[in-house]
Amino acid sequence: MKIGFFAVGIGHLARPDLIKTVAVHAERLNFSTIWAPEHVVLLDQYISKYPYSQGGFAVPTATAFTDPFVTLGYAAAYTARLKLVTGICLVPEHNPVVLAKVVATLDQVSGGRFTLGVGVGWLEEEFNAVGVPWERRVQRTREYIEAMRCLWRDAHSTYKGEFINFENVRSYPKPVRGEVPIWFGGESDTALKCVADYSNGWCGFNLSAGEAAAKMKRLDVLIKAAGRKRSEIHMALSPYAKPITRDDLKRYRDAGVDELALVEFKPPASERELIAKMEQMAREWVEPAAKI
Repeated sequence: MKIGFFAVGIGHLARPDLIKTVAVHAERLNFSTIWAPEHVVLLDQYISKYPYSQGGFAVPTATAFTDPFVTLGYAAAYTARLKLVTGICLVPEHNPVVLAKVVATLDQVSGGRFTLGVGVGWLEEEFNAVGVPWERRVQRTREYIEAMRCLWRDAHSTYKGEFINFENVRSYPKPVRGEVPIWFGGESDTALKCVADYSNGWCGFNLSAGEAAAKMKRLDVLIKAAGRKRSEIHMALSPYAKPITRDDLKRYRDAGVDELALVEFKPPASERELIAKMEQMAREWVEPAAKI
């Protein structure tokens, strides 16, 4: 099993010196991935329900959220092996033709180390602020992903859909591997169906080992119905606020989880403290997980 670090580009880890520190030491300590989240804007007042707590969004609305692609590009410059993941990119808030270029560029400058973690979003007021309809965002997301894959794959790209249309365009550079892996985030049945139907992976969030096992059983049903195999889909999730023990590593593994992205909630008082915390995480989680 692999262990990732969630997340850079948010709060205290939006500082460029600490982004560099996390990237350099995550690679040194054999973390598999670093993750960067996305919010274009936050709002002090909203009626949308944050899906991962009984209250509202747990992060203060004045918290820094750097652009995840700029952040991960910066991290890529200081690393050679570490994989980079958006956790997650709010795809329907983007123009997919522009996003395809941004993603392919990041994949190129990182030497093919980028994975696009995607989601449909939870904050309707954010969609309103960027001028994107909230309705049919699930359908919009799928269409945008299909269009981006077309732009990455074809020398001359054409796509005709409900939300995006282009004909005989050329988009370069192409991703290093020909296509960037796409991991779909979410725990609803709709999200799990998207994972089964057309993604390369799943980003589960705030799930205990037992909850993950139940979701994986549901995914097995959906994957089979889609005519695919579970081995085709990388299963990555974060316990987030759920406490876990060393024994839980085997429980996640037995459920079929390939990777855990662990969260460090406490802001470090210094760079030295951050490095020490990452070294502790490596001893407690990265090294034991590698032996499972």
